[in-house]
Amino acid sequence: MPDSTRVLVCGASGQDGTLLSRLLLAKGCTVVGTARHVAAGKSLPAPDTPHGQFTWAALEMTDRVAMQSLLAAARPGLVFNLAGQSSVGKSFQQPAETIEGIATGTLNLLEAILQVDPGIRLFNAGSGEMFGDLGGVPANESSPISPCSPYASAKAAAYASVAAFRRDHGLFACTGILFNHESPLRSNVFVTRKVVAAAVRISRGSTERLQLGNFNVQRDWGWASEYVDAMHRMLLQDQPRDLVIATGTTIGLEEFTDAAFSAVGLRWRDHVEFDRALARPTDIAVVRADPSLAAEYLGWRAETRGPDVARRMVEAELSSDPR
Repeated sequence: MPDSTRVLVCGASGQDGTLLSRLLLAKGCTVVGTARHVAAGKSLPAPDTPHGQFTWAALEMTDRVAMQSLLAAARPGLVFNLAGQSSVGKSFQQPAETIEGIATGTLNLLEAILQVDPGIRLFNAGSGEMFGDLGGVPANESSPISPCSPYASAKAAAYASVAAFRRDHGLFACTGILFNHESPLRSNVFVTRKVVAAAVRISRGSTERLQLGNFNVQRDWGWASEYVDAMHRMLLQDQPRDLVIATGTTIGLEEFTDAAFSAVGLRWRDHVEFDRALARPTDIAVVRADPSLAAEYLGWRAETRGPDVARRMVEAELSSDPR
């Protein structure tokens, strides 16, 4: 087992990278977090962390030489690959950048580990999007892969690369197949944060109308802080294993929106209207997941599901943006 207290988090400035870094620092780890651009005075993911140590490092995932140099300097026992563009919608606008950052970036990281220290353990952030439309059948680790977006295609390629290096080179490398997971750190490009932020603004007197596209989609929404715990657990196992990380509960966007508006004492029907221009033609209608193997191998189960995710996001929005 490598030194699990020395950790490299690629993509530490995003939602998952921030939450994972906080978790690791609370456990006393020494964490190096990467971002594409590290500004002077950039705040730490956990400025009030009582135990661990955190430093930033600038890194382009497409720069293989810089990646090898960083691995050699940081000497991590664990590496988490959370970097890359994370919006399905944006991937249609920036397909080449999305694929290079995720697929090529992951391959570069695998090759760098092989060159610098094959004993390093790697977690790769996969996505339930890579399964495509399964017609409402819950996706598990054996489900067929049929991506419907550049983002999903990039995640599928990265997933295949991780599996190949595990098989061909004996690396401890695994992919967490992550389904939708939210937190107050989500940007407004994600529909969950868009709904929550609008509900709070309207509750404070805004006369705006929330514009939504496809209201009929159903998703498995979980709480991101719980998901980063699953990521960490995956690298502490005896054997690497790809696992679906999800709640196992699917709700519709209407139910999520209702929970968010109800949390501030409003009826969503009075404040929401639909714009077909916001709907994507490739939107998958129903997404379901089967995380039973994560429960079996990790002892991990999601505690926050569906409407509770919406309510917790509203609570955070209210507390972070007082009147």
